[in-house]
Amino acid sequence: MNFGLTDDQRDVRDMVKKFAEQEIKPIAAELDKTHRHPEEICRKLGEMGIMGVAVPQEYGGAGMDVVTYVLCMIEISKACASCGVIVSVNNSLYGYPILAFGTEEQKKKYLPPVASGQVEGCYGLTEPSAGSDAAALKCRAVLKGDKYIVNGTKIFITNGNVAHYCVLAVTTDPALGYKGVINLIVDMKNTPGFKVGKIEEKMGILASGTAELVFEDAEIPAANLLGKPGQGFKQMMMGLDAGRIGIGSQACGIGRAAMEDALAYAKERVQFGKPISTFQAIQFKLADMAMELDAAELLLLRAAWMEDNHLEFEKESAMAKCYASDVAMRAAIEGVQIFGGYGYTKEYPAERHMRDAKICQIYEGTNEIQRVVISRKLLSMR
Repeated sequence: MNFGLTDDQRDVRDMVKKFAEQEIKPIAAELDKTHRHPEEICRKLGEMGIMGVAVPQEYGGAGMDVVTYVLCMIEISKACASCGVIVSVNNSLYGYPILAFGTEEQKKKYLPPVASGQVEGCYGLTEPSAGSDAAALKCRAVLKGDKYIVNGTKIFITNGNVAHYCVLAVTTDPALGYKGVINLIVDMKNTPGFKVGKIEEKMGILASGTAELVFEDAEIPAANLLGKPGQGFKQMMMGLDAGRIGIGSQACGIGRAAMEDALAYAKERVQFGKPISTFQAIQFKLADMAMELDAAELLLLRAAWMEDNHLEFEKESAMAKCYASDVAMRAAIEGVQIFGGYGYTKEYPAERHMRDAKICQIYEGTNEIQRVVISRKLLSMR
């Protein structure tokens, strides 16, 4: 079993790590404080190919693999969790379904602007009554001639306030349940009847906008349907499988930032005449962080390798996302504890890591849902 990276994977990771440390990390606190969308970072990451890491070059991406995507996401999220989730949504929730299910015409039209980092994309799934129960959609699309007329509201949409394009999950008939789900590609800047609604005030990832999307007799070309009617729910589930690898990587990056910051502080903080890093209680906290984060990264790399090799990876991506986000939350909590009173202030980034880590246990499917996915796969095995 070879755990080594290829030269290309290592080079890209090192390039992104250098960029993240020099250009993202120094402004992370300012982005968190001002809630400012990091547009200049997104454009530069686009020029580097990171906004469409695994999208083929013919569609504006870098043409790399999902393993490289994981490595990039960890480094970016170590520097700024908000930047990490923006990259994740572009690559996974928006890019994956169009690449996997789109026609050649759709891929050539709707992938390049987002995969090249010129603009952001988003995925419109969650509704007030449809979160974990993803088939309970009420946002409805009615086919009239060559257009779908869409009415309804989406909530908690990452990138929704800045995105130019959206993959939108809707139902043709709520009574049909999952069989009525379809996905439409929406040009958010040129769709009559669409508007951005409320922007959420959140606990963390504050430089990543989370918005309400409102559709009132919005007109979307029928040519923007992904696949065929009846395929939307399967597309949604497969897209979320891919998205969970991205969010797990974001969580792993946050956890590593929490650990590295706590490690550096423990070496400097003196109590009872010596650095607190010499106390076994602190050493054990750091050891647990390191073990768990290494295990999380290995789960993520396995899921990514399976996706790269066109193997079924639903259970593996659920495991990776669930474990990585739980580990990140534990690392962030212990990081605050190691900083002590300073960890509870904004003078150090420990409190930001703790606020940022929590959402990773919730979005892209709560960790309770991940455990349902894992257990169902286990129980169906023969």
